[in-house]
Amino acid sequence: NIIQGDLVMDKGNAILNWGEVYKEGRKALDRLHISKERINERDLVSKLSLADKQMVLIAKAIRRKCNFLILDEPTAPLSNQETKELFEVVEHLHKTENIAILFISHRLNEILEICESYTVMRNGKLIGTYPIAESTTTKEIVELMLGRTFEEAYKREEIPIGDTIFKTENLSEINGRINDINLHVRKGEILGIAGLVGAGKSELCKTLFGAYKSTGKIILNGKELNLKNPALAVKNKIALVPEERRKEGVLVEESVSFNLSAASLEKFCKLSFIDKKKVTDNAKSYIQSLNVSTPSPRQLVKKLSGGNQQKVAVGKWLAADCELYIFDEPTKGVDVGAKQDIFDLIHEIAKKGNAVIYATCENQELLALTDRIYVMYNGGISAELITKNTNEDEIMFYSVGGKQSQEEVV
Repeated sequence: NIIQGDLVMDKGNAILNWGEVYKEGRKALDRLHISKERINERDLVSKLSLADKQMVLIAKAIRRKCNFLILDEPTAPLSNQETKELFEVVEHLHKTENIAILFISHRLNEILEICESYTVMRNGKLIGTYPIAESTTTKEIVELMLGRTFEEAYKREEIPIGDTIFKTENLSEINGRINDINLHVRKGEILGIAGLVGAGKSELCKTLFGAYKSTGKIILNGKELNLKNPALAVKNKIALVPEERRKEGVLVEESVSFNLSAASLEKFCKLSFIDKKKVTDNAKSYIQSLNVSTPSPRQLVKKLSGGNQQKVAVGKWLAADCELYIFDEPTKGVDVGAKQDIFDLIHEIAKKGNAVIYATCENQELLALTDRIYVMYNGGISAELITKNTNEDEIMFYSVGGKQSQEEVV
C-alpha cells in the first residue's frame, strides 16, 4: 500500500522485488517514528486498526514527497490515545518534514490544540481566515460558523419519566461482541451508552436492532421479542440511526423525499402503488420541521452535508412512529449547528414519551443530554450512573475498566 503506484521492479523485469517493497515501506514508516512492533511492513492492512490504517496512508503520502497534506476528520473514529499519537505525527510532519497541513475537523478543541490558524465556511461560502491565539475560544469560532450568538451548554427541559418500556436480560451476541448485558430504559428517558472506541457500543446497538444474532432476552412493553433480523425490529417499533449513516442509515443514491418515507412506505401506498403526492408532502413537512438544508425534496441525499444527511436518517424514523429510538454516534462528523438541531430532535422524541438509547464516545454530549448512563468496557457493562450525579472523570474511569462497587450501583 505504501509504494502503490510506484512498484519497485528488479532491473526492469516484470518480477516484483519484494525485498525492495518491504525496505521502502519500512523507511516510510520509520520517518513517522512508527516502530516495527506497532506496524510491521509485512502486516496485512486489513488486519490493522483504523488508526494504523491512517498511518499507512500518511506514510504513502510522505514517500511521494508531498508538500501539502489534507486530513479530513481524521480523529472521528479514533480513541483519545490514538488521537494523541496522530497529533504527534502531524507535529512531526509540520515541523520536521516541512509539510503544510489542512486539518478539517468538527472537534474545535482539536483545531485550537494543533493548528496555527483556522478558516470558517458557512453554507459553502468562505467567511474568513483567522490566527489562533491563546485567547481564541471555541465559542467565537462557533458563532462565526453559525452567524449568530451561541449558548455553549445545551439546555434541556426536564421530561417526566414513566415506566420501563424496554429491557434486556443477560443479552449476549453469539460471537462474543457483547456479553451479559442487562439494561432498561423508561418512557421519556434518554439513556446514554458510554465507552471508548471498541468497547462494544455499536455492537450493542446492532444487536438490539436484530442485526446480530444473540442469546438472552429482549423485552419491549413486557413482551419478549425474537429479533432474528432488523425487519422484525422495525415491525416491533424499534428504530436505529447507525454510526455509518452513508452505508446503513440513508439511501444516498435516492432523493430526500424517498428517504424520509423509506421506513414507513405502507403509509404512503394505495393498492400497492406509492402515492407520490403523499410522499412529497411528508418530505416537505419534515424538511421544514427538521431544518434540513436542501434545495428540493428531489435532491439526492449524497449531495447533502453530513449534518443534513443525519437529519434525514432521523426523520425517516419519525415518520414510522417508533417506541424505541437507538442512536449510534449521531453527531459523528457533523458541525456544531447541526449537532444542536440533532439534540433538539432527540429531546422532542423523548418528550413524546418514547424511549431513547444514545451511544457515543463524546462524554460531554452524554452529560448534556441523557438521564442515565451505562458505561461499556470490553463488550460488557462496567457501570450504571445517574447523569446529574456524575462527571467526565468518573465516566472515563469506568471506560478503561474501573470496577463499580455494589454500593455505587444505581
